[in-house]
Amino acid sequence: MTQIILFALLAAVFYWISKGYSRYEGSEYSQKQFRGFVLTKESLAKSELGLFVALTAKLAKADGRVDELEAELVGNMFNDISSLFPEPATAKKLLKEIFDIEKQVPHNLDTVAIALYAIIQNDAHKRVQMMQFLVNLAYIDGTLSHSEESMLTKIAAFLHFDSNELSAMLEQFGSFHHKSVKESSIDQAYSLLSITNTVSNDEVKRAYRALVKQYHPDIIKAQGASEDYIQTATAKVQEINAAYEMIKKQRGI
Repeated sequence: MTQIILFALLAAVFYWISKGYSRYEGSEYSQKQFRGFVLTKESLAKSELGLFVALTAKLAKADGRVDELEAELVGNMFNDISSLFPEPATAKKLLKEIFDIEKQVPHNLDTVAIALYAIIQNDAHKRVQMMQFLVNLAYIDGTLSHSEESMLTKIAAFLHFDSNELSAMLEQFGSFHHKSVKESSIDQAYSLLSITNTVSNDEVKRAYRALVKQYHPDIIKAQGASEDYIQTATAKVQEINAAYEMIKKQRGI
């Protein structure tokens, strides 16, 4: 039987993160605040939300690429932030452009973090929520790479967190991940995705995405599902994601 680490799995992580992030958005920002905002890429990039997106981009690319789980979480973030503006579609487009630019230029991390701190230095709650989101993003694939940890350490320092505060955040999410260690077999993994080991890599990805979409807690919640059913769906996607990670590892995807 093949041994695997069951990663800090998509649905459980998204559900947990999005609940906290939604509270953050609701308590700190409102559409009323942005009614008079002149929405251009330059103005958005210089705002606290634009600077936060820039840091998110750099962290997502810290280990060399933005993987599917990170992209999904970032997409949810785009939706949350863009909904604050009078023109959400335009705001989302500009946020994506900022993200795509900033993920390619890691050398200006210091400048971005310093600029963000200058805006939110007097709001400790915002700083904590933003830092927690970045830690969550780093752990979304179930592991914390050396490059991600190094970048988090730099960002935390520029946002004036001490090492103990960052360590506590890392331990909190790390503990959540380590509780998810399980075993399975490659045959069970293919069976769970309702495919065989003869299908192409593209077919594996399509099967995975279709199942995640079917059981994604955000989608189910929007359909009016009960909390009990959301928890059931969350557990299902945990299994689906574990199976997908095992197959990816076996195939070298």
